Amino acid sequence: MTSTDILFQPFKLKTLDLPNRIVMAPMTRVMAPDGIPGPANAAYYRKRAEGGVGLILSEGTVVDRPASRNEKDIPVFHGDAALKGWAEVINEVHAAGGKMAPQIWHTGSTKSMQNAWVPDAPVESPSGLLAPDTPRGVAMSDEDIADTIAAFASAAKSAKDLGFDSLEIHGAHGYLIDEFFWSGTNLRDDRYGGKTIAERSTFAREVVAATRAAVGPDFPIILRLSQWKQQDLTARLAPTPDEMTSWLAPLVEAGADILHCSQRRFWEPEFPELDGENGLNFAGWAKKLTGAATISVGSVGLSSDFFTAFGGQGSKQAELDQLINRMEKGEFDLIAIGRVLLTDPDWVAKVRDNRMAELKGFDPASLGELV
Repeated sequence: MTSTDILFQPFKLKTLDLPNRIVMAPMTRVMAPDGIPGPANAAYYRKRAEGGVGLILSEGTVVDRPASRNEKDIPVFHGDAALKGWAEVINEVHAAGGKMAPQIWHTGSTKSMQNAWVPDAPVESPSGLLAPDTPRGVAMSDEDIADTIAAFASAAKSAKDLGFDSLEIHGAHGYLIDEFFWSGTNLRDDRYGGKTIAERSTFAREVVAATRAAVGPDFPIILRLSQWKQQDLTARLAPTPDEMTSWLAPLVEAGADILHCSQRRFWEPEFPELDGENGLNFAGWAKKLTGAATISVGSVGLSSDFFTAFGGQGSKQAELDQLINRMEKGEFDLIAIGRVLLTDPDWVAKVRDNRMAELKGFDPASLGELV
């Protein structure tokens, strides 16, 4: 059996000091009543800290904009009641010896995947589109954009003030920041639009820069990115390494310390035409092109990707050999684990202690409870 030692090497970047390389991936739970996290949410995250996770990334929690969430019970990251709830979350995680970062989010023009709930205000996006040729909501004005950037910065400052160890900006999966990246939803003809991914990244760069200004030079900022969108699983923002560099390098220069490179299956190569079927994945190329630390993610330890979970399908435990091989080569720095931690909060401790026979796969019943 392949040694798992590489997964349990410490990682340090600025003020972030982790005991291992395993990250809990952000997973939307929609279980914060009216957006306010409570004792159940705190206990849920504490349990993963007790299970040995190196860094916990919270579910997406939204900034202070009128239509920043697409579900009523998505947690918010503004206002006294919500911030008090988040203070309890981070206090519980720290009491268990864990480290945590909130994932700061705006859902843009996307719809709920679970019900027909809509916010009171019209949803907003770069050009009033949900997908190519699919109008929804309103196009953001310059004032809307400025207020949204300020809202991200305010949430970031709150994260630092509450004692979180880092923060993640959600710029992936077809939500607001990604809607600016994608030519299919960004048709603007001002400085926030353009024909190239570099031009369409202006909004994200300004969000990152404002966040950096709010938290200072030493607080680590993680930025989650993806090529694919929930609106189009085949979408590619950067089909070549040169285009990927023009997309990612300015984001790192703006203040992103760690790039969280989301793909549905971590073992799939990003540019197989260049380095073959076992070539670098998205996180590997991002690290190579920018020099930034990266997090990889995508069906780790499981036999199927996460979209099957929405259909009520489970997933069996899978071997870790390929993950370990890639990490031993230094392809990426950290690995995010998602669904398996819902079913098996002690997964990390079991891997650390070589209790492989006790590992569980993913049971879709876990989606219906916060335990």
